[in-house]
Amino acid sequence: MSRLPSRRRFLGAIAGATLAASAGCLDSNSEATKSDSDARTLTLDLTRRGDSLREQFVTDFAATRPEWDEDAFEATLDGEEYTTQYRKPFPGNADDPAYAEYDGTYYRLSSVVIDEVETTRPVLRLFADAEDEGSAADGTDSPGTDEANGTRTVPTEELPEIDARAVHIAHLAARARGNDGGAPWGLVQRGGYVYRNEERMTESELLGDEAPSHVRYRDRRYGVDIAREVFYEPRYRATVEPVAESPERMEAILRAHHVQARFRADDLSSEAREIVRRARGDGYEETHPYSAAYEELLRLMDRRAYLDGNIERDAGVERTGRRLIRYDGIYYHYSLRFHGD
Repeated sequence: MSRLPSRRRFLGAIAGATLAASAGCLDSNSEATKSDSDARTLTLDLTRRGDSLREQFVTDFAATRPEWDEDAFEATLDGEEYTTQYRKPFPGNADDPAYAEYDGTYYRLSSVVIDEVETTRPVLRLFADAEDEGSAADGTDSPGTDEANGTRTVPTEELPEIDARAVHIAHLAARARGNDGGAPWGLVQRGGYVYRNEERMTESELLGDEAPSHVRYRDRRYGVDIAREVFYEPRYRATVEPVAESPERMEAILRAHHVQARFRADDLSSEAREIVRRARGDGYEETHPYSAAYEELLRLMDRRAYLDGNIERDAGVERTGRRLIRYDGIYYHYSLRFHGD
């Protein structure tokens, strides 16, 4: 009879050795993880948001929204189709929709993409003048100093409003080229500023036939480049959907959507209540391993992933962020963050 081990025993021996080696690695990693997490503290901050979510999430068009959103709401409520190109009505998304109230009824505001449009838009790009010629000692251009060279420089403050805004944004892009600091890319597009307000383009001096070749923004002179480029823009249709007929129902909808945890002082130990009191002031912090009271509070807030003190190594778990809880009938934004060595 052969004394060679069977294939099953052979594979079992390999698996056993692999598990043993893995256990050793896990133990080693656990010690490293424990050492890393013990060096940091976890801070909890609570910011009072009041006893009503409607004040925060239900839109007041007159105070907080652009006029086209009010137009979209009124038109859609009257049964008319209201569409926009590129500009999304009622900015938001499925995870954070907007709401509005009219005549006692609360509505959910949204939009859908119904088409794509090919269009041509002027793009302003600025390029810093290396020599910055023709500047006066006070940082402005002396009249007539550059006409002889076939150039003309206009200070930004002398431009129409539509151009002044364009120059400000295009200057941010020009400043960011080769600079690690970057630029606000929500405003900057294609390395400059895209003119989209067709109704006001006739006011522009930079888009005219006699446009200046340079502009001066603060203490720098920039060469002006206008390119007309093709864009593919979405067309949106505004949607308005009734969701509640009373303030109480609307409040319940908002709680279900936004509140992560809710509890009362009676649910907490006296030590945990003290943590809440301090977190509402200058913040509360502890170093891992946490006290029983801190762990009690983290469990009630459904932040259990923080209990091991090492959430940054947990896959799929957010590390920071502000969320809502309800404590004794009051809403609070809370933040949890690590700091330390």
